Amino acid sequence: MGVTGSALPNPMVDFAEDDLPGFAAADPGGPVCMLNLVRFHPAGGRELFARYGEAVLPVGARYGAELVYFGDGAVPLVSGAGRGWDAVLIVRYPSRQAFVDTVTDPDYLAAAHLRTEALVEAVLQPTTSVAG
Repeated sequence: MGVTGSALPNPMVDFAEDDLPGFAAADPGGPVCMLNLVRFHPAGGRELFARYGEAVLPVGARYGAELVYFGDGAVPLVSGAGRGWDAVLIVRYPSRQAFVDTVTDPDYLAAAHLRTEALVEAVLQPTTSVAG
């Protein structure tokens, strides 16, 4: 079962719960910014993703997460054909454990299916500051 709470997670969108212990254990300490590149399902994906955001942003806030940036994608300057993204988000968490706590919270899990249903493809890239 994926973190979405669905018996059928989408490997192009969802990560597996089994990935979380290794993710948390590799914590270099300090905040982590999660870069989200998302491609919406053409049939109502943007609207479903908005509902997902409304439901899960308060959950993340309980663990210290903050939405740093959310913007629409444009035609990329460097990329393969058709590799642009519909939207880009950056969410800052105080630690990798805070991310794990967020995505395993029952309130998050109750809404995670909206993300799965909204997207056809995604990248979820953890990043840490090189400035310290």
